[in-house]
Amino acid sequence: MAKKKKTEEVNTTVEEKITPRLFTKYKEEIISKLKEEFQYGNIMEVPRLEKIVVNMGVGGAVQDPKLLEEAQTALMTITGQKPAVRTARKSISNFKLREGMKIGAKVTLRGARMYEFLDRLIATALPRVRDFRGVSDKAFDGRGNYTLGIKEHTIFPEIDIDKVNRILGMDITFVTTAKTDKEAYELLKAFGFPFKKKN
Repeated sequence: MAKKKKTEEVNTTVEEKITPRLFTKYKEEIISKLKEEFQYGNIMEVPRLEKIVVNMGVGGAVQDPKLLEEAQTALMTITGQKPAVRTARKSISNFKLREGMKIGAKVTLRGARMYEFLDRLIATALPRVRDFRGVSDKAFDGRGNYTLGIKEHTIFPEIDIDKVNRILGMDITFVTTAKTDKEAYELLKAFGFPFKKKN
């Protein structure tokens, strides 16, 4: 019995060590802040971050399949998760594109990995963007989701620039349970999202 109790204590300690900082912030600060601001009657109404989808389109992979491999390797390095390959949904003759061709890679992050990625993006990657003055607040979709375009994947410190053959761009979509863009904006802002200051 004593041995079992000791094991449980160790597991609890490990769990506490690996709890992402932003998840702790959400539970301890953001929930109460948003509940008060939007006058939610129930704590379950408070919006939360559901998932983060990181997508890399590689149109050049039609001519050079190695580009897709580079995109997959870069995404895995940045997110710590194996990406899924995206294929063309329809054929476009002008681009020599046939339905089913591999043209991109995508990662869907949830749970601890999602919060850790968000933390690194806000604290480390975005400040490395040249002449960074904040991100636009105009990229919400009307349903509480936000998409951020990144032009250079090399802003992530995990990427070794000396080994990069080609600069890749990506779209990062933040899917929330918010019913409105205003609620989603306040949720992301509370996490520390660096939106441009409104005039």
